[in-house]
Amino acid sequence: MPRPITARIHAAALRHNLNIAKQSAPGSKVWAVVKANAYGHGLARAMQSFEAADGLALVEVDGALRLRDMGWTKPVLLLEGFFHESDLPELAAREVQFAIHCREQIDMLEKARLAAPVHVHLKMNSGMNRLGFKPEDFRAAYLRLRAISAVRSITLMMHFANADDASNAAMPMAEQIRRFEAAAADLEGPRSLANSAAVLGHPDVAADWVRPGIMLYGGTPGGKTADQFGLQAAMTLESEIIGVQRIQPGDAVGYGSRFVADRPMTIGVVAGGYADGYPRHAPAGTPVMVDGRRTRVVGRVSMDMLTVDLSELPESGFGSKVELWGRNVPIDEVANASGTIGYELMCALAPRVAVIED
Repeated sequence: MPRPITARIHAAALRHNLNIAKQSAPGSKVWAVVKANAYGHGLARAMQSFEAADGLALVEVDGALRLRDMGWTKPVLLLEGFFHESDLPELAAREVQFAIHCREQIDMLEKARLAAPVHVHLKMNSGMNRLGFKPEDFRAAYLRLRAISAVRSITLMMHFANADDASNAAMPMAEQIRRFEAAAADLEGPRSLANSAAVLGHPDVAADWVRPGIMLYGGTPGGKTADQFGLQAAMTLESEIIGVQRIQPGDAVGYGSRFVADRPMTIGVVAGGYADGYPRHAPAGTPVMVDGRRTRVVGRVSMDMLTVDLSELPESGFGSKVELWGRNVPIDEVANASGTIGYELMCALAPRVAVIED
């Protein structure tokens, strides 16, 4: 039998969150982002749950081809584009769209002999300084693509650095938009701008396509909570108490003896640790739910176990049900306490954790 820790995936929540994205950008088509195994929720499961999306977007070439093998017939987009010239013939044959973000990709595309047309997404670096052409180079890249006979269409694309903090002094959202609009003003093609933060907080910049990611899984990129946006948790990480210790003042708990009791306490040991994807740096006080009641993590999280305070839960003990994050303990709350983001926790779910769909 498996260990008690399981990740329960709520397909209805995935569908609900996609509807929130569509309602937030009613004039736009939606790329549902399913990279990183659909943020840990499972690519096949996400494909089924996002059947109402206009397309699926990811970064893994093998994942794009797998979507086709599983029967997805709508558009598929590679957000980082292709990586090798040898990828191109199959991507073209399987009707996989891809980003173009550097001159080396255009060089390869110009040399390729393709039996089918391709749809490309020309990416501008409007200030995030990861991938994309600088605004002053964008037009030249566009014209090179237009001259390639295999290129059927060009979508104009950029990515926001601070849509969750639009006035960020280092790179205001308005400045990124200004740069994009100035460089792409008279270029033909659909526009693709908005990530989850922009969809939720700035629907006026939705344009032709939006690319929601974290919001589809019930997390937020910052600002309001998921519940305030009407989003639902799509993953519940749950386990059980597998042991109980009763300790006295001065007794320590866990590696490094970082938590020391200041009173008599009851400590519950949960089957779940950083090898399952729970953050090792979760401090004492990180919220957890035991038998439907909130309590806290105490002591350092170890590889296979973590410890929680049962002192105020006299009815709880061996076999008690534990929610580490999910419908009652928001993943963003656990992430914030641990100095990270919900994205990382979702994606870090370990292969050894059994996944169940409800």
